[in-house]
Amino acid sequence: MRKIYISVLILFFTEAHLPQNYYYEISFGKFRSASSFHINPSGHIFVTDDVTHEVYKLDTLGSLLKSNGGFGWDDAAFDEPTDVFATDLSVFVADKNNHRIQRFDRDLNFISKLVRRESAYKNEIFGYPMGVTASNQGDLFILDSENNRVLKFDLFGNFVTDMGGFDAGNYVLTKPKRIAISRNNNIFVLDKNDLITFDFFGNGIGKTETGEEFTDIRIIFNYMTINDKKNVWISDLRSPESNLQILNLFGYDELKEIRSSFFFNNRLYVLTRNEIVVYRPIDD
Repeated sequence: MRKIYISVLILFFTEAHLPQNYYYEISFGKFRSASSFHINPSGHIFVTDDVTHEVYKLDTLGSLLKSNGGFGWDDAAFDEPTDVFATDLSVFVADKNNHRIQRFDRDLNFISKLVRRESAYKNEIFGYPMGVTASNQGDLFILDSENNRVLKFDLFGNFVTDMGGFDAGNYVLTKPKRIAISRNNNIFVLDKNDLITFDFFGNGIGKTETGEEFTDIRIIFNYMTINDKKNVWISDLRSPESNLQILNLFGYDELKEIRSSFFFNNRLYVLTRNEIVVYRPIDD
């Protein structure tokens, strides 16, 4: 078994051992092309769709509570929303082709936007954002795919620093895909087949060559889920030596390309192109 070091954590790939088994419970949603999803602490799920150019709010039973968006350049419109991050108060959406991050309240009413395309300060310019996440202090982290780096802005939208740029040495980003933040404010970036970790101040503190074609990462409370198009791995970040283990998913033969996944209230939520599929531990 190969040890995987990420920041202060020691993670193990455990495909050689029996992974945890999950069984299909329910599926819901009728999306055209779901690109991302997230859940806030209250249990409301937010989904972006890059064909309808909308963001949806659902409960954990699949009821659609609210939607907003549509193609365009005005406030609350999108041109390929690629990522969503939700807190109890705010919902942040990476509006890729409009080169901005839009902020909504928890009922999807537009609040503000962050765009620096025309800024006179080169360090804060970002384009084609692929990911967005926020710290528990309100700092915003944006995955800038045009310049292969992560930008940090404070609660008031002021540029703070960047990480993973050309001067980042061993932690330089070359093709970043997704971003997530832990409860202790470590930043995890999927970059090609690597998982790169930065601290809250932008210092590189870990680089893992996974050997896997991971496509998405989510951290909800203490649980990290990482997936490729067919499988989901999970890790409990509370342990200094956690197992990053692949999961066996049973009972649903129609599960197609996995877009994203997260673990919440002892349930595994898996996002595909057209729906959300929910699994429970078999021993639950």
